[in-house]
Amino acid sequence: MASKRIVAIGGSDAGISAALRARELDPDSEVTVVVADAYPNFSICGIPYYVSGEVGHWSDLAHRTLADLKATGMQVRTDTLATGIDVTGKRLVVRDTEGRAEELPYDALIVGTGAVSVRPPIEGLSGPDALGPQDGVHLVHSMGDTFGIMQSLAARSPKSAVVIGAGYIGLEMAEALTTRGLQVTQIEALPEVLPTADPELGAVVHDELTANGVEVITGTQVSAITRDPAGDILQVRATGPDGRTFTRGADLVLVVVGVRPDTALASAAGALLGVKGAIDVDEYMRTSLPDVYAAGDCAVTHHRLLGKTWLPLGTTAHKQGRIAGENALGGTRWFAGSLGTQVVKVFDLVAARTGLRDHEAGAAGRGWTPATTASRPDDHKAYYPGATPISIRVTGDTSSGILLGAQLVGRRGAEISKRVDTYATALFHGMPVDSLSELDLSYTPPLGSPWDAVQVAAQAWMSEHHLDVQRRMLGVF
Repeated sequence: MASKRIVAIGGSDAGISAALRARELDPDSEVTVVVADAYPNFSICGIPYYVSGEVGHWSDLAHRTLADLKATGMQVRTDTLATGIDVTGKRLVVRDTEGRAEELPYDALIVGTGAVSVRPPIEGLSGPDALGPQDGVHLVHSMGDTFGIMQSLAARSPKSAVVIGAGYIGLEMAEALTTRGLQVTQIEALPEVLPTADPELGAVVHDELTANGVEVITGTQVSAITRDPAGDILQVRATGPDGRTFTRGADLVLVVVGVRPDTALASAAGALLGVKGAIDVDEYMRTSLPDVYAAGDCAVTHHRLLGKTWLPLGTTAHKQGRIAGENALGGTRWFAGSLGTQVVKVFDLVAARTGLRDHEAGAAGRGWTPATTASRPDDHKAYYPGATPISIRVTGDTSSGILLGAQLVGRRGAEISKRVDTYATALFHGMPVDSLSELDLSYTPPLGSPWDAVQVAAQAWMSEHHLDVQRRMLGVF
């Protein structure tokens, strides 16, 4: 059988994972990765830690070096832009930095074009006179964006910064700039920071930011960014929840308000788009175009509880890319689905979530009657020094008792990320909330309790929402 020609577009998580899997399964396959910039397989999630100085050199953000990738036998075409897909002729049209066009034939094509930063409708961010990196105004998503920020830090020696947006990356960048010694103001349009968590937990993160010197302004819409003609100071104009307009001066402004799927290439070729304008794919990562797959942030996400949605996450991109690479060779592996498991560190605090929040479950149309219970168990036995409480919110279906989601916030040493993984595993297997108490989890007083915090929180949910059910089952009234 002749070796297959596999072409992957995109040098981030999905494209590289697809290429690696294809080479692993079929060393005779001809695998080419087309990368628009010069930074294949770099950790975008690590950018804040390079900006903070905790990661010493930008090259340390590479999961693998270019030499490592080429050693697998794949061809990596850096600084090469994919400009068109000839679906009928099975060719990808590309252009190099000097404008030379070329056509790459393929037997299977994998689109991993990722996502691009959202540019909100803020005066000063668009138009011929738009402010940009040369003015100290930056979007944050790519390595190119990162170098722009670092150049601003070196050239401008800023003392202050405004971070617009308080999602995961916004929070991490606020910490990074604070760590560098800047006075940071963080502005969020929604009522609380970390809007992917319930406001009660966002408030805990809010307090942590404030305790570390970040000025946090929520419920506030930024309307304009201007440069003071009398100097280099940037002025951020915003309107607060009380309707009053104010300005904040800063030497540096970061705009981190989310991303959108980059689907222009696939859409122009006729690919069907789905949720949030992402490329529609089935569980095998197949698009509506023959022999064209898509994976990562440009593609829809199959969620185990919600069905098709769009949830851009690095962990999901790695999994989807691996599946696309295998199926591009003729495999039949399917993506088992995401649960949206996420975690973020904000100074000495860690916040995590998996599954659905109460209102998300209620809007899912699955017939659930969701309810959420809050509890604050200690991370380990209180008699051992250093015990700290973990704020946990468990969401379950009061009709069936099935676990639907969990959110946790606690200190960095409280193993928040591993504890959310316990909930994620339970969710993956469709466990009832009550069954969490049956899990055989590890215990030693410095690290946990005979009933781990995740089990204590599950028991609190059962006591509030299913105790009467249990009593009826036992014949106790």
